[in-house]
Amino acid sequence: MKTTPYDRLEEVRDALAKCMKCGNCMAVCPVYVAEKQEAAYARGKIAIAEAILKGELDLKDEDVQEKLFNCLVCTSCMQICPSGVDVCKIMLSLRAALAREEGLHPVKKMIFAALKNQPLFDKAMKTGAALQWMGLRKLPGNAGYEPRFTMRLAMKRIFPGLAKTPFRDQAPALIPAKNKKTKVSFFTGCAFNYIFPDVAWDVVEVLKENDVEIAVPKEQQCCGIAVFAHGDIDSARELARKNIDVMEKTGVDYIVTACGSCGESWQHGFKELLSEDPVYGPKSDYWKSRTYDISTFLTKVIDYKKPEGRVDASVTYHDPCHLKKVMKVFAEPRAILKAIPGVTLKEMAKPDACCGSGGSYTITHFDTSMAISGRKADDIRKTGADGVTTGCPGCMMQLSEGLTKSGQEKAAAHYISLLARSYREARRSKADEISDPDRRSLR
Repeated sequence: MKTTPYDRLEEVRDALAKCMKCGNCMAVCPVYVAEKQEAAYARGKIAIAEAILKGELDLKDEDVQEKLFNCLVCTSCMQICPSGVDVCKIMLSLRAALAREEGLHPVKKMIFAALKNQPLFDKAMKTGAALQWMGLRKLPGNAGYEPRFTMRLAMKRIFPGLAKTPFRDQAPALIPAKNKKTKVSFFTGCAFNYIFPDVAWDVVEVLKENDVEIAVPKEQQCCGIAVFAHGDIDSARELARKNIDVMEKTGVDYIVTACGSCGESWQHGFKELLSEDPVYGPKSDYWKSRTYDISTFLTKVIDYKKPEGRVDASVTYHDPCHLKKVMKVFAEPRAILKAIPGVTLKEMAKPDACCGSGGSYTITHFDTSMAISGRKADDIRKTGADGVTTGCPGCMMQLSEGLTKSGQEKAAAHYISLLARSYREARRSKADEISDPDRRSLR
């Protein structure tokens, strides 16, 4: 019999009992700061969970369900909890229990079914890319797209748009290195594949510059973090197993990610889901120890080539929740930025405060999400930086929208893109030196 909290809600009783009701979590919960409601932050959520287990509240109650999903699962509360309460495990267990009892919403069921069928999902995304002009209107500059028509779910969201050709369709399955140091698999995730292929190419460029051979498995699936977050445990496990099977065939030494959510899935989520699986539990353990965010891989696994090309940019850095609070990666991206000639890093207040994205949360709880994003945009403005960098494509989208809506003409970029740009500048300078006879004579 399965005994994980995601299969049996009773398993969270011990976790609930650890809560001292001190309320420390109130100060760091982005939803509470925006809404000022007791049920918004961890102490209130735990009270709801206790009432459900006592039979005082019904999971089928729509108001209860709304409160359970009014959470970004950002783990901010867990960083400050003196008792070490695993609030996210409690929340996800409640959502899993709801999915078991009530079933998934038809829209979620359709989307998650497509995610498990990669060829179908790929076809749907390509169709969306071809037809997006019908539903979206291009905004000035690089601000993105907004809906042409009023759509309840979309509200007034700004979208980055889908790429005409996904990254994994552009990239070869194996990208060799001239002087191979090691071989990695680039787990692209959905956002880099379908929305930001240019950033994915920056990742490839940086790895190639450091003599790393790169596998880009075409069969890799969505990491499933959104599926897990919405309580569809069976589908999340299926995606985890499929991804592990794909990586087993690559013969790589490491998995490299450039997305905090994807990295968190490999380092934490898959183990949580598969802990009771006698076959895939040990496999998830193995890949957990072999998965790195690209910043950690560059600075701690290999001795990465220090950037020499000048990039004149004044930037601040936003810590993605999963990257800093779960993967514990925060110094590494900053070290890379500081190493780039010409880059000035201006720290913002509370750089690890959640930006309000939370995947689908920014659609289902638009107003709260934008209120959180607005505070982040204000913190960015106060730094005086020209733009903001981060390590998560979801945060890139949210930050970009927040900046646009606050009237700031600033870019939100992945920090790895600045490193790739520095490498390009260095190569260009060397090429100029070789082609210039006067410069050659100075050697």
